[in-house]
Amino acid sequence: MKRTAPGATPRLAVWKFASCDGCQLTLLDCEEDLLPLASAMDIAYFLEASSAVGPGPYDLSLVEGSITTPQDAQRIQHVRRVSRRLVTIGACATAGGVQALRDFADVREFAAVVYAAPEYIATLDRSTPISAHVPVDFELRGCPIDKRQLIEVITAFLAGRRPVVPGHSVCVECKIRGNVCVLVAHGTPCLGPVTQAGCGALCPASDRGCYGCFGPTETPNSRALDARLRELGMSDADLVRVYRTFNATEEPFLRASEEAEEAVGTEGDA
Repeated sequence: MKRTAPGATPRLAVWKFASCDGCQLTLLDCEEDLLPLASAMDIAYFLEASSAVGPGPYDLSLVEGSITTPQDAQRIQHVRRVSRRLVTIGACATAGGVQALRDFADVREFAAVVYAAPEYIATLDRSTPISAHVPVDFELRGCPIDKRQLIEVITAFLAGRRPVVPGHSVCVECKIRGNVCVLVAHGTPCLGPVTQAGCGALCPASDRGCYGCFGPTETPNSRALDARLRELGMSDADLVRVYRTFNATEEPFLRASEEAEEAVGTEGDA
């Protein structure tokens, strides 16, 4: 793809696949930051905000949602072709999202329960992240994403540098906010030690455990956390459930849930 001509206004496109639109709404929620952003680039394609459609190519494409249908799998190839840089935003685009729970079951059985005529439903057996289909330049995690991180990603690509997004855990954010550790002090199950920062420790600040919305940190020690969660009374079936939410197919969370699931089967055999 050709680079933007010197002096030309960079062009932004925002695309939707299988998702709830929450990450696109995060961009609209940027409010006072959105006007300077709009003046720095041409928002050429963003159907959530405008019916106006500017033709490609685009300098930066933000892609929300997972690939769940044959049509999705074809359309993402087009998006990649018309995008100089492609950034996936949100758990659906980076990990398959909540809808990736179909990966652990029979999607045809689900369709038969939900739809009166499932034979007319064209769907894939798995909900897969965008990176499973095309090269991705950067992944921004979260369910939904954090608007501060989103602005950082957009401005970084405008400036031609790599976005600076923290890789540390939610526990660091709790320390920064001065939160009392709900896991240590209250015995509340919490995925904060193995979850990437980004939300500002939203749930622990409200005396609730982290749900893992931003996916695993770079080097999570899930086995150590699992041992502590079992001490707090969580069963292996509970562990399967807590790891299989927004980022169930991210490798560290997937491995942790599979190990817990094997333990459930072992208990049943006993």
